[in-house]
Amino acid sequence: MKRATVHDTFVIDRTFSFARELVFAAWASPEAKARWFAGGNGWEERSRELDFRVGGHERVRGRKRDGRISTFNAHYYDIVPNERIVYAYEMYLDDARISVSVATVEFKEHQQGSLLVITEQGVFLDEFDDARGREHGTRILIDQLELALQRS
Repeated sequence: MKRATVHDTFVIDRTFSFARELVFAAWASPEAKARWFAGGNGWEERSRELDFRVGGHERVRGRKRDGRISTFNAHYYDIVPNERIVYAYEMYLDDARISVSVATVEFKEHQQGSLLVITEQGVFLDEFDDARGREHGTRILIDQLELALQRS
């Protein structure tokens, strides 16, 4: 295995036609988050835990189409209702840690609803992933969030 360490940051801004309280609520309960925070086509959920509080954790495991198991393992450091969430998380493919990141999610009022700003600072390990791939995946998750809000 080739060892590598790459540090990178990305920012995603997304405007929603929903009040920031509704957008925040989609992150705060296990039922609401399960409606949108999931892998893409062919991904099969194996387990999900969400303890949404400062000091709490979140863990989502699933099987990818190619058979590998992906694991998202997060710890919440700061939660200000309807304003921000700060958490750190690790991503794994099978037993290999592929990244460690700090993410800040900000919920802002906007003239047509709300503005979501996600800033992620990560270290991507051993060429398993990179910031562009993670940003792409996060954009897909935010698309899924918007669809879940529309269905509610």
